[in-house]
Amino acid sequence: MGNNFLQWILTLCMFYTVSGEGCSLILKPSRVVVGFGEPVSVSCEATRPVRVLGWESAISAAHTQQDLSVQWKVDSLIDWIEEPICYGVFFTAPRQCEEKLNLVLYSEWYRGQTEVYNHSFSDLTSSSPVQVSSILVITPTKAENGAQYRCVAVLELGPEGPQPPPTVTSEPLNASVYFPPTFLSPEPEVVDYIVGDEITLNCTATGNPAPVYSWQSSHPIQERMEDEAALTSSSLLPGTYTCTASNALEKKSKQFIVKAKTKGMPQKDPCQKQACAIQTCLQANKYVESMCEDVIREMRRCCQVHAGHSICCSGFKDSQPAKKSNT
Repeated sequence: MGNNFLQWILTLCMFYTVSGEGCSLILKPSRVVVGFGEPVSVSCEATRPVRVLGWESAISAAHTQQDLSVQWKVDSLIDWIEEPICYGVFFTAPRQCEEKLNLVLYSEWYRGQTEVYNHSFSDLTSSSPVQVSSILVITPTKAENGAQYRCVAVLELGPEGPQPPPTVTSEPLNASVYFPPTFLSPEPEVVDYIVGDEITLNCTATGNPAPVYSWQSSHPIQERMEDEAALTSSSLLPGTYTCTASNALEKKSKQFIVKAKTKGMPQKDPCQKQACAIQTCLQANKYVESMCEDVIREMRRCCQVHAGHSICCSGFKDSQPAKKSNT
């Protein structure tokens, strides 16, 4: 039984395989990239005496028992095959080792022209076609609405491969994010206008689906304007106008308070106070202007400052206080 156990141990050691560091095999070149139908040749060299040196491959397998190098050569590579593996069986431990080539595949996600995610498949080692997938998780916001995403697969073949690396780009994915209507300025607006002038009440809102609009007021609104985002008219009456923007998600409303003022005149005459003072003084002094010179002087000063902006001053510029008699 002791001899059988020793024989089993020797057999296990003989077929124990080493690769990478500690393996006495060198591939020249260490990596190779070949186009479809092109020739390829790789040499495998042993750095110590070897019993058998060879290539394990679906095509062009080769081996030698005499030389320290063996070549794997294909005149025209037209089939996807298993990775060629160079193996060596040595006289001393480690008795057997092997070397093979690797590929790295990258997948990238872009929003517009900006890279937003990079997924590396660095663990892929097969030379035959493989199927891999990359998933991009997006947290939707209204800012993402209309953004365009695309996936770009890049085959990184190292310095031996084609430059720039070959790429394949997916069809673009257009993001559609649904959100309720949003006004740029949701607060109520007070609009002052001169009677007869054209004014615009702008109720434009963003939203997806696109908002539809309706207007309400105690005054009639032209039918063709009832579903517009903006009311533009020269015949609007003073009052409150309420705009409602709605889509499938929500309804939002905004108020416009319209106030009118007379054309060419401020809401309050700047010299009205002085004009009233003159009238009060004249009534108290039986319309004797000489008794009201002080208030008339104040009125004249006001009209000099606000000339053209006060109805009370119209015609007043020729008014003069009565001169005192010398008799």
